[in-house]
Amino acid sequence: MTSIVRNQWYVAAFGREVGREPFSRTVCGESILFWRTGDGRVTAMSDRCVHRRFPLSEPPSHLVGDTVVCGYHGFTYGADGVCVAVPGQTRIPRTARLRTYPVVEQDSFVWVFIGDPHSAATLPVPRAPWLDMAGWTTVSGMEPLAARASLLVDNLMDLSHETYLHGGYIGTPEVADTPITTEVDDAAGVVHVSRRMADAACPPFYAKSTGITGRITRWQDIEFTPPCLYTLHSRVAPVGVLPNADGTDPDAFHVEVVYAITPETESSTHDFWAVARDFALDDEQVSDFLRESNRTVVLQDVAALNVLERVLTGEPDGYQELSINIDTGGLAARKMIARLAAGAP
Repeated sequence: MTSIVRNQWYVAAFGREVGREPFSRTVCGESILFWRTGDGRVTAMSDRCVHRRFPLSEPPSHLVGDTVVCGYHGFTYGADGVCVAVPGQTRIPRTARLRTYPVVEQDSFVWVFIGDPHSAATLPVPRAPWLDMAGWTTVSGMEPLAARASLLVDNLMDLSHETYLHGGYIGTPEVADTPITTEVDDAAGVVHVSRRMADAACPPFYAKSTGITGRITRWQDIEFTPPCLYTLHSRVAPVGVLPNADGTDPDAFHVEVVYAITPETESSTHDFWAVARDFALDDEQVSDFLRESNRTVVLQDVAALNVLERVLTGEPDGYQELSINIDTGGLAARKMIARLAAGAP
């Protein structure tokens, strides 16, 4: 049985990746072709010609105006996926059309809807507004993961691993030592996990980007919208500096760490990441540092999860998995994803 939730919006690309060259990415086992029309709209359709299945993203396939021409036999398709020309005849077969996907460009992401297209309008596209908002600066990237998406969800929902896997970047002893609180909002379809550290060492990730030299108050508030969008609301400030009574927080540094978790297949994942900050907005050195540092952290996760995927794939049935208090958020996320995969509300 598949673990992939079908009727769901998934991030397929950053908007900057899609232009006037046909671009392909596999999402939930389906190879999808993306390109922009002359007026800038993103199209999403099957990346297989109906004639002999040649990928329309593969040269010499190419765009002519707002049509894509198959580089194998010349079948030509409009932005709606309907074939408009075939070689050697004027009659176009009625079934000569590509599957198209609902697509939305929002918050710097290109989202596609996998599953029944009639359900797309009933499900909102998850939001990450900081990635494309005035007053914030963002760095971002994507790394391929040779592991199932659920392993990345587990990884992100339990940040105690920062202490051990990411020491020297974002991990300090306090992350593993501080208890978490977990709340599940079934009505909104969101899992919340919070870790509030009142007096913690400042890891290099924040010391070098904010300039804080001493110990810090560090908040990690996770908001996960299963199955695909994760946000870590991170607050860093000198020890003892708290928000004002009215909710304003001018003396703290805020970072929104966003992951879009997109299954490529049952055993591989597109790991989209972004780091948005509300300080040093025009400082390219800070941007370069955060981009390089966060990519290093992501690659450390990728290496560990790739190993774990090989272990899980190769082990016999019957191995016990032990869960403890730090796993409550991840277990809640698993339960919600399983319910979505089964089609339950």
